[in-house]
Amino acid sequence: MKNLDDLFLHMVKDMYYAERQILKALPKMARAANAPELKAAFEQHRQETEGQVERLQKVFEILGKPARGVKCEAIEGLVEEASEVMEEAEDPRVLDAGLLAAAQAVEHYEIARYGTLRTWATDLGLGEAANLIQETLDEETACDKLLSKLATSNVNRKAA
Repeated sequence: MKNLDDLFLHMVKDMYYAERQILKALPKMARAANAPELKAAFEQHRQETEGQVERLQKVFEILGKPARGVKCEAIEGLVEEASEVMEEAEDPRVLDAGLLAAAQAVEHYEIARYGTLRTWATDLGLGEAANLIQETLDEETACDKLLSKLATSNVNRKAA
């Protein structure tokens, strides 16, 4: 990576890979969740994630590059963490709390990455890309707030 353009493209590829991994993980997490509102949140976010993948494809088009991902070690680890919770949690209430925590870790990663990408897109004069990324950032932030509300309103209390 020689310049910010290269770094931006690399990070877009990273997030493209990450979102596609998240698309695979969310249905498993929804099936494993016991709390109906948590299950619904995972299902809703899966639909949003499909739109996020489409927006990233539009960013690739703006850049004149093919939509290809590069392996994202961070998301691999976060998805593995969710898998471990699904395998090891014995109490359904603890499973829900663990799934929620794993989902928030993913959201926080995405919020950090998309915030950076939006700033870089703006710095690079890629206004349309910045707007697309901001739309995704807004969805990720809203999902994080919903998960926090679910955690504090009932999921964590039930697990305790």
